[in-house]
Amino acid sequence: MPVPSLPALVDRAAGLVDRPGRVVLGITGPPGAGKSTLASLLLDSLRSHLGPDAVGHLPMDGFHLADVQLERLGRRDRKGAPDTFDVDGYAAALARLQDQRGRTLYVPGFERDLDQPIAAAIAIEPSVRLVVTEGNYLLLADSGWERVRRLLTEAWFVDVDPDVRRDRLVRRHEQFGKSPEAARAWVERVDEPNAGLVAATRDAADVVVPLDDL
Repeated sequence: MPVPSLPALVDRAAGLVDRPGRVVLGITGPPGAGKSTLASLLLDSLRSHLGPDAVGHLPMDGFHLADVQLERLGRRDRKGAPDTFDVDGYAAALARLQDQRGRTLYVPGFERDLDQPIAAAIAIEPSVRLVVTEGNYLLLADSGWERVRRLLTEAWFVDVDPDVRRDRLVRRHEQFGKSPEAARAWVERVDEPNAGLVAATRDAADVVVPLDDL
């Protein structure tokens, strides 16, 4: 499809609710691509179009393993890799969106200042017809992540210039306490290998969104 404008994306997302049941829109892309930015823009517009009670948000970030578990597993030094998330919990939450539509679904959020998940920080009410979820690994085809794609009505991939993306990541790590040198080292050692995994899933998306063009 041609490069989509934000209004076109909002219209496409809103049109998903014409399908029966609850629909789930997945926003994916490599670290620093702008997934949360796009999700926020969509959520604001969709709540205006469909009503605030009809749209929910379920970010994958809440399913980070807590640092105490990463330490126990020896994975603290690569936090953000696919095996540093509770993929079973995430897939189960997505399944419950369909299986238990008449009940409020409580899911964890992620507190960036603490850099930790917070239990039951987000509530998806029964009135919600469309849920936006975003995360790096929604289209991975192994290690348990393959269950996620089947639970999404559509999946959109956010694309951005790699240099812009890396600069964003360095600034983000600095903002949360790393020195410039440590931030750059983390991006190269941890974020970039993860970005390569995610980039390989691009062709499995229903829509590719070049965020620079919005």
